Amino acid sequence: MTLSKIWVLAEAEDGEVSSTTLELLTKARDLADTVECVYAGDDADDLAEALGEYGCETVHQTGDLDGALVGVPTAAAIAAAVDDGDGPDAFLCGTSYDGRDIAARLSVKLDRTVITNVVDIELDGDSLVGTEPVFGGATNVKTKFAGEGPYIVLVRPKSFAAEPSDGDEADVEDLDVPDLGSSAGATVTERHVEESDGPKLDEAALVVSGGRGLGESEKFEMVESLAKALGGAAGASRAIVDAGWVPYSYQVGQTGKVVKPDVYIACGISGATQHLVGMKGSKHIIAINKDDQAPIFGVADLGIVGDVHKVMPQLIEALENR
Repeated sequence: MTLSKIWVLAEAEDGEVSSTTLELLTKARDLADTVECVYAGDDADDLAEALGEYGCETVHQTGDLDGALVGVPTAAAIAAAVDDGDGPDAFLCGTSYDGRDIAARLSVKLDRTVITNVVDIELDGDSLVGTEPVFGGATNVKTKFAGEGPYIVLVRPKSFAAEPSDGDEADVEDLDVPDLGSSAGATVTERHVEESDGPKLDEAALVVSGGRGLGESEKFEMVESLAKALGGAAGASRAIVDAGWVPYSYQVGQTGKVVKPDVYIACGISGATQHLVGMKGSKHIIAINKDDQAPIFGVADLGIVGDVHKVMPQLIEALENR
């Protein structure tokens, strides 16, 4: 048995559909007869082909938001569609800033529960069951929605593999945004984009991450140098993010980014459960640590027992001289 219709929040950056959106569309195809998207903006025509390739039949766009906070009009428009009987049985969105904002507002407007931090979704009769890690990722629990839909699910990125369906270009329709009242008063006045000259951390095929074992913040330069030499992205453990060595955007783990690269190199990271949750799905894991009992070696495919201050410079030198 499948649901009749699922809506997926479509997110994009610089004209490219986010990888999380494609992952959600792939999963939604297994759960519903019809898969559609909701897009905050007026340029969904530019994304219709890519979304259709992954199974989206129709994109419902809000139109120009004119500087409004994305969550306010988008949640209001979805709620209005549900009230009019044109809404979905379930709404899936990635655990992004906009996704969390929209899901929270929609939950209040519809008086429906949200299941968050989901890493898998399955059907149980005519309802959905979400799987979420608990206790720092040490175990998983399953939560089933009770009552009527639409069911609202926040999914952790990289939970599913994105697979195209060779579908046709999606149709684009306007989604009516109701009067927002005083909520329309909050607007975005300026945006700041973090500069980066390499691949994005959560989309990179190779990630090099550093941890407390680096000793001091200045040594994180070795991580960035190694990542650059390999054409990958630099990441970090929560410990050095909390210590202020690098920005939060570098953090890999349960409370940071979840990555699943082809190769993950952990440098001076002991392997706390919080960190393992964010990278243990990598295809190949290489660990460098002087403590041969470090938990990171339990998930590593290749382990180098040694001082990162001796091993990493030699790796960088070898790569730069090849």
